[in-house]
Amino acid sequence: MKTEGLKEFYEHKMQPLPENINATAGHFNIFRIEDCLSGTTTIQYARRDYYKITLIRGVNRYHYADKSIEVDGTSMIFFNPKVPYTWEHISGEATGYFCIFTEPFFTEKLRGSLQELPMFAIGGKPSYILNQTDEQAIVAVFEKMLTEIGSDYAFKYDLLRSYLNELIHLALKTEPASNLYDHPNANTRITSVFRELLERQFPIETPQQRFTMKSARSFAESLAVHVNHLNRAVKATTGKTTTAIISERLVAEAKALLRHTDWNVAEISNSLGFEEASHFNNFFRKHTSLTPSRYRTV
Repeated sequence: MKTEGLKEFYEHKMQPLPENINATAGHFNIFRIEDCLSGTTTIQYARRDYYKITLIRGVNRYHYADKSIEVDGTSMIFFNPKVPYTWEHISGEATGYFCIFTEPFFTEKLRGSLQELPMFAIGGKPSYILNQTDEQAIVAVFEKMLTEIGSDYAFKYDLLRSYLNELIHLALKTEPASNLYDHPNANTRITSVFRELLERQFPIETPQQRFTMKSARSFAESLAVHVNHLNRAVKATTGKTTTAIISERLVAEAKALLRHTDWNVAEISNSLGFEEASHFNNFFRKHTSLTPSRYRTV
């Protein structure tokens, strides 16, 4: 399954590619739905390599991993890069807003992971029905985002990050939508449990804590499945190898520890399960093109 990147997103929407598309601090943008429909009300079923938060009105159906969600009214939907999805507009007025962002944009100045939030957690409920009061409050935040994205304010992205957090918390204060229809899929279930086992080992909070399950085989043993079965399921569901997902999570945690703690590189290396600091240096440089020490200074 093809994964849509930010470049493909802008090409599909016939929007100019922003100059900061590859910024190390991440990417963020905000749109009105009615400005982006381009004559179609169906989105291709695919994974994206960015996060998306949508407020939409009318009757809409979402196919999200192995579930379908049908919502009548104003709803807020949270999409993440781990789960493929598509959207069908059934009836009513197709208006609303959506913002897209990458994980580095959200986590640059924060500890923790987006996957810790209920709407982005594997197996979580991504749909939130909004009453009139909720809708008014959330629309006001989206409108502030639209105003700010076009401003010349030097710290506008810090402010937009705050608005993004506000959207998330406004949604958390509502009840998740309950009309979810399960379509059992063994690959998705295995991948979800693998993701959960991986996330349980984070965040690393002390130098004495140690990440131990570093290989696909160790996860397969914990799940009581053959490692080849786990690898096939993860690849079919995410488009990535089990090893790649473990490495991505290790890199994300390494970045957080380097940025937000005063631990030395040897302590971070040990807590992430590397026998030698040199092995950690090679691993980090392979995935970021920077040494851990250099990353701390940029």
